[in-house]
Amino acid sequence: MPLLEHLLELRKRFVLIAAGLLLGAILGWILYEPLLVALQQPLESAAEATGNDVTLNFTGPASALDLKVKASLFLAVFVSCPWWLYQVWAFITPGLNKREKHYAYGFVGASVPLFVGGAYMAWVVIPHAVGILTGFLPDDATNFTDAQMYLSLVMRLLLAFGLAFVSPVLLVGLNFAGLMSAKALLAGWRWAILVAFTFAAIMTPTPDALTMILVALPICVLYFGAVGVSILHDKRVEKRLAEVEV
Repeated sequence: MPLLEHLLELRKRFVLIAAGLLLGAILGWILYEPLLVALQQPLESAAEATGNDVTLNFTGPASALDLKVKASLFLAVFVSCPWWLYQVWAFITPGLNKREKHYAYGFVGASVPLFVGGAYMAWVVIPHAVGILTGFLPDDATNFTDAQMYLSLVMRLLLAFGLAFVSPVLLVGLNFAGLMSAKALLAGWRWAILVAFTFAAIMTPTPDALTMILVALPICVLYFGAVGVSILHDKRVEKRLAEVEV
């Protein structure tokens, strides 16, 4: 595909993704109140565990509105994830034949639960992290937590973990598109493990190594799963080419 066609295809996918996010943001605006209650759960759990008061604090007149916009966009990413994941697949695999394009359903079918699963792992980690950090408060103290900082951190963690769990599927997509071989993926396994543990160390704001390991291991397993799928695909392609030559 010529460069101009690639750019036009990229613009098309961006427009479609933006349209899906806009619809999701409208839904997020409507569901802002229950979403805000859900995002505060880790903070409330930490407050109950420590016996201290932990209160969200809005520091400016426009901070509540700004937070509502951010929360709406955050929910839009989650609600529309099947849509924008399909658009990503459709962009990186435009050269596949009709039979191989059916893999798009498998790609989306695998990506959505992985994205949700990654976000769920972050949801499990966050109360543990908040509990450790607020555990340093003196007895009977009150922690006035900045609402913008706390809720932005929670939303970033959920999105980051979701995308981290989806990344191995994107590697499979690159392999199916002929842009990356299974050998190249396997050769970079050391870097993949390093990136997984670095990501886990940065995204888990707790001092214990166990949490970091528990976060990094699933990412490593998914990476090697992507390598296995890519190896099988490359073998099928080689076999098909050998039959054509014969």
